[in-house]
Amino acid sequence: MSATLQPGVTAEAVNAKTVALIASGAVALGVALSGFVIREPAPYELYMAALIAVWALLGLRISRGVVPLLILLVTFNIGGALAMTQMADISGTPLYLMVSLFLGLTSVFYAAVLERDPSLFKLIFVIWTLAATVTSALGILGYFNLVPGASLFTLYGRASGAFQDPNVFGPYLVPPALFLLHATLTGRISRLPFVALPLLVILGGLFLSFSRGAWGLFAATAIVLTAALFIQTQSGRVRLRIVVMSLLGLLMMAILLIIILQLPGVAELFTTRAQLVQDYDGARLGRFARYAIGFSLALEKPLGIGPLVFGQLYSEDTHNIWLKALMDYGWLGFVSWLTLMLWTIAAGFRILFRDRPWQPFLLCAYIAFLGHLALGSVIDIDHWRHFYLLLGLVWGAIALEYRRGMTARRHLEAGRQQILNYAED
Repeated sequence: MSATLQPGVTAEAVNAKTVALIASGAVALGVALSGFVIREPAPYELYMAALIAVWALLGLRISRGVVPLLILLVTFNIGGALAMTQMADISGTPLYLMVSLFLGLTSVFYAAVLERDPSLFKLIFVIWTLAATVTSALGILGYFNLVPGASLFTLYGRASGAFQDPNVFGPYLVPPALFLLHATLTGRISRLPFVALPLLVILGGLFLSFSRGAWGLFAATAIVLTAALFIQTQSGRVRLRIVVMSLLGLLMMAILLIIILQLPGVAELFTTRAQLVQDYDGARLGRFARYAIGFSLALEKPLGIGPLVFGQLYSEDTHNIWLKALMDYGWLGFVSWLTLMLWTIAAGFRILFRDRPWQPFLLCAYIAFLGHLALGSVIDIDHWRHFYLLLGLVWGAIALEYRRGMTARRHLEAGRQQILNYAED
């Protein structure tokens, strides 16, 4: 027996819905894979490369609203190619630059698909939260040695989840934590238990990463998000709820922190990692000293010195995204990166509080993006997969707003033309 369509439903509509579901599932799988990077190349790279290629063949459109993102990321990597000409040995460098360009293209991809289908904002955050919960759980189980092969999910006595580095694992958890915090402060009370549990798991993984950057990133962005929600709402009732929930959350976190610090080994490592300046920061050729050396060197080398060369010369990488742009991508790369970051900050802020269906997701992504950019002043973030996802989320909203503005201007112009035509008749 052949299936029949319901009255009023065309085969074209069914096909379009099927294609949309497949497309959404494909994007969701890519986001899910971003939480599992134990080996490189990770499944995320392989999958996203294939997905972008397929989508491009099927006619993925790069609109005017996304073009600036594409151009600035390409010129950033052209700067890296020029810097490579200053190297005596380029072995491995082309692959490094290919990864840089690929990660840039993922942000362009996310921005383009979000402009095409804004409903993907929610899907991306939900899947990111699920991936963060799973990888946090792995990190917690690994830290306490509760599963066979637990060492796979730890590094240097710190939880790393399904990541190679705790210092990337921790910041990866912050955007979904902000998403859950937003839901806690503004969502329905009846859903609070379903939000609180994954939030506790994610915060547990974040704490046990013992990443000072991740701790500071979450603390700062959580405060900014809470303040933004307090300012955004005009309801005294909602503001009271935000204050009460914030105080309860702080109290609960303090209690959990006290409990966790009673566990063997945790307090000692926490005390060590909680120090603002470590030995490798303030030593003679420590992180801060290398900043001065690098910025001085940039004045002598306008084309840069080549990707990863700084680490070979001074035994440690730049640990500063601005210095890294100068050293690895030259002045062209630095200017491109700086322009892109300032453009993203300005354009994102301009639309941040506009009443749109995707505004809650933009708010979380934008605040997390700003936090990561600040964190980039003490660590290299140019190859962090989730940073480019954040960049794509913000630019997806920018492109949507640009398209709305263009549509409004076209309608206005059409209305004016009709009035002129009527007057002439």
